[in-house]
Amino acid sequence: MPTRDRSQSSVESLALLWAARESGVIDALTTSAGTAEAVADTAGIDPRAARITVEALAAMGFIKRVGDEYEITNRALGFLAKRDVRSIGRLPHALDRFSLYADLPETMASGEPPAFPDDWLRNRLGAHDATEESVVRACVTAAVRAAPDATRVLDLGGASGVFAREFVARGRDVTLVDDAETVEVVRPLLSRAGVDLVAGDPTDPPVSGFELVFAGDAFAGRDPDDSRALVAGAFDALEPGGAAVFVDSLHGRCSTDATAGRAVNALAAGRGDLHDEETVRSWVESAGFDGCTVRDVPGTDLQAVVGERAVD
Repeated sequence: MPTRDRSQSSVESLALLWAARESGVIDALTTSAGTAEAVADTAGIDPRAARITVEALAAMGFIKRVGDEYEITNRALGFLAKRDVRSIGRLPHALDRFSLYADLPETMASGEPPAFPDDWLRNRLGAHDATEESVVRACVTAAVRAAPDATRVLDLGGASGVFAREFVARGRDVTLVDDAETVEVVRPLLSRAGVDLVAGDPTDPPVSGFELVFAGDAFAGRDPDDSRALVAGAFDALEPGGAAVFVDSLHGRCSTDATAGRAVNALAAGRGDLHDEETVRSWVESAGFDGCTVRDVPGTDLQAVVGERAVD
């Protein structure tokens, strides 16, 4: 059974782990080095820095002493296991984002997206798959309430498929559309889970005829034009009488912490924006939906934007 690390880390912990990864300490420990001295030699860093880092990693549970040397623990598997996104957890993606945060002044000055860290996609999918189960259930419940009789569901830009699997568990026939690289990564997991996978642009889905279209983290990392296209694509994928549900944190309605998170991620990635309720409503209405409602998703800091396609 894959090990899922759903834990949250402090800024100090992230800084230490990021430095350990970027300096080669993690690579040294996961390959051949079993002592602080060996880590210093292998990574080419100061012996004092190696000793402090190794002792801190042991205290944090990423390595443990076995005899005279250190060995990695299951908590460190996210740094090694990239094939199955369920084994990655949240931490590697948190470190990727920390790396982007460190470059924020340069990215803000240039206005250009930065170079993303290695394994960005797989780490992002691992973090997505580790979404709290209560959040997944709440979001899917909000979607099902918008179209309680829907049996055919499209998960648009579904990433790891964590929401798609919940829809399947509730007896729905689910198709997930995302870009080809994402689909290739998650196919082994989702095919076994009974999710149909289609590679394509979520803003122009190559499938249609669904009674419910769901988009989780709908507008995160999307500029206004891309977000508007996603809403229009959802409309086109619906059968008349169907509903589309876009879940995200809406600026001005979500908490200050959620707004700050959306803002710093958009700035660090060089793409995305803060989208408020009025703006999102305008996208839904201009796409042709007959009415738009916005509801808070209980137990979360998210909103569900529901658009209904009229019966022809």
